Amino acid sequence: MKKIMITGAYGQVGFCLTQQAQANGWDVLAIDRDKLDITAPQAVRALVNEFQPNVIINAAAHTAVDKAETEIDVSYAINRDGPKYLAEAAASIDAAILHISTDYVFAGDKNGIYSEADPIAPQGVYGASKLAGEEAVIAANPKHIILRTAWVFGEHGNNFVKTMLRLGSQRDQLGIVADQFGGPTYAGDIAAALLLIAEKAVTAPQTVSWGVYHFAGEPHVNWHQFAQAIFDKAVEQQLLVKSPQLNALTTADYPTPAKRPANSRLDCRKIFTEFGIQPSDWHKALENITAYAPQ
Repeated sequence: MKKIMITGAYGQVGFCLTQQAQANGWDVLAIDRDKLDITAPQAVRALVNEFQPNVIINAAAHTAVDKAETEIDVSYAINRDGPKYLAEAAASIDAAILHISTDYVFAGDKNGIYSEADPIAPQGVYGASKLAGEEAVIAANPKHIILRTAWVFGEHGNNFVKTMLRLGSQRDQLGIVADQFGGPTYAGDIAAALLLIAEKAVTAPQTVSWGVYHFAGEPHVNWHQFAQAIFDKAVEQQLLVKSPQLNALTTADYPTPAKRPANSRLDCRKIFTEFGIQPSDWHKALENITAYAPQ
């Protein structure tokens, strides 16, 4: 049986990965930090040797972008060292490693969309630590896929969609940043993309073009536009009586400890060419808006 080890199993993507992998017939070891500290190399090696996965998917990360500016050691331990140990352990048993990364590895000041070949220039600790993780995985295991994504949302965990629905039920007006652009990406679609690649890594490894890929949502929008789409769908499905008034803010109007990319638009043509994977359709993912409603 195909065996897959999923880290960060309680997170947005990890939760979807676990559900989909089990449904698709994988023998799944789904773990989170309560079962494995990925920053402890001996523990990582021991668990990998015991389970003997064909593929490891690392969905664990320190994603608190603002906290990362002060929690530097923690960020690098989880975002660089953990992926390194997982990649090394995978390599030791000839397993593949699939690792989730981020648009934050770029400066975010490009006019067009970012391809995998564009210069990397993270603007904060989170992006720098995630880039270090990419580099560590690449160095540790030739059978690697780095999947950069952005603006992740899903039914499980905390995200922008859930925050908007909660605030929309409490307030008549909201200020939303309108000068940062990207592609909202459904966690379930990220999971599906990773599992398709994992399947190929097991059944036809010689045909896999290992390396860095982008996977994100289309069409590209700003946060203000994304919020309006969320509220339009919530009103349409009678989750909200009416949409709050949305006021457009600039990044300067809403200062944060960590700098946000003005441009998070990722070019997803490479992953389509190599694996036939289409960009995430975030409009479709919002169709059942009640699934994101606060409980």
